[in-house]
Amino acid sequence: MRKKIAAANWKMNCTFQQGEKLIDEILEANIELKDHQHAIFAVPYPYLLMARSEVEEERNYDVAAQNCYHKKSGAYTGEVSAEMIHSLGVRYCVIGHSERREYFQETNEILMEKVNLCLENYIIPIFCCGEPLNIREAGTQNEYVGKQLKDSLFHLSADKIKDIIIAYEPIWAIGTGKTATSAQAQEMHHFLRSVITEKYGEPVANEISILYGGSVKANNASELFACPDVDGGLVGGASLVSTDFIEIIKALP
Repeated sequence: MRKKIAAANWKMNCTFQQGEKLIDEILEANIELKDHQHAIFAVPYPYLLMARSEVEEERNYDVAAQNCYHKKSGAYTGEVSAEMIHSLGVRYCVIGHSERREYFQETNEILMEKVNLCLENYIIPIFCCGEPLNIREAGTQNEYVGKQLKDSLFHLSADKIKDIIIAYEPIWAIGTGKTATSAQAQEMHHFLRSVITEKYGEPVANEISILYGGSVKANNASELFACPDVDGGLVGGASLVSTDFIEIIKALP
């Protein structure tokens, strides 16, 4: 059975003390995750050790970095490498979030390098993909998102791509006043799995968790997660409210 995952993306939010309190409140709910269920906290770099310490005694709770640099090492002041993240005992890293693509002009080729470095350092990438509003309105979202996968992931062997977690973000439905329905989420997730099936075969495609990253909230998580190709969520704002994220974790099938 594919892993069902609730991943919290804090982005650039919370002080150290606020973050520690937030994790404590979530863990105090004592949610017993099943073998196929997983909760991941993607926290800012300064909080990685704290977050790892908080969850290390918890079953199926883990920590992710929100990004890494696309070079192994060198004179890149202020950047953080995959090797550094691995040295902290962190097992996951978010790659290619829509904000990284837009604000920092990260290309599919750069993200391919990041994916490679993560895998070389035993880090599981949470690879983000998704289309902006103009692409959705033009009806070319399948080609656009399919190219993101092909350019950044399809150089990998079948054994390697099975280690990837994919997160689909309908950028057009985030902060625009437009809303993506669960049917639209399922449609794109099914398409992504079909693209992987064409390249790697159905058994491989059926092992890959595909998360939904379009404004997952406590009141819509159950409906979204009930979709056959939606394997959980990459959660932004709602992950900063302990009561909301607790409900989202509980919604995992």
